[in-house]
Amino acid sequence: MERFFFNKPLYFFGRLLLGLIFVLASIDKFIHPAAFAEVIYNYQILPDTLINITAVILPWLELISGIFLVLGLWLPGAVFLSNLLLAAFFGSLVFNLARGLNIYCGCFSTSEGATSTLYMYLYVIRDGIFLLLGLYLFSNIFLRKDKAFTAGMKDQP
Repeated sequence: MERFFFNKPLYFFGRLLLGLIFVLASIDKFIHPAAFAEVIYNYQILPDTLINITAVILPWLELISGIFLVLGLWLPGAVFLSNLLLAAFFGSLVFNLARGLNIYCGCFSTSEGATSTLYMYLYVIRDGIFLLLGLYLFSNIFLRKDKAFTAGMKDQP
């Protein structure tokens, strides 16, 4: 099992996939910051004073962590930040689902989409899969006893 779990190609493609997800998720938020601020407001979690600053900073965090994951730069920081973001996104969706709010997640597009309970469950499942991928990368970076594995990953194509 350990041989499969700490497989270099699997780790590389997982890192590349999660990085691309973060880069793609940031693009529409840069293009439509006001619409993204409205999406954040709909979650009803942050105080009004933090909504606009979050709408400005969050796309940058997604873009930077995504680029670093794709390029294999500063992996401990990029993986840690990615997991913090994924946990926050997943927690926000679960929290609103538990409150009975059907909101559009705004993950990859700020334009209004479907907001039924079924879609909320699909968002939670999708973000849960992303979080599992992030935790896989996290375990390879921080929990692996053989640190040469991840040190050599930046040399991978």
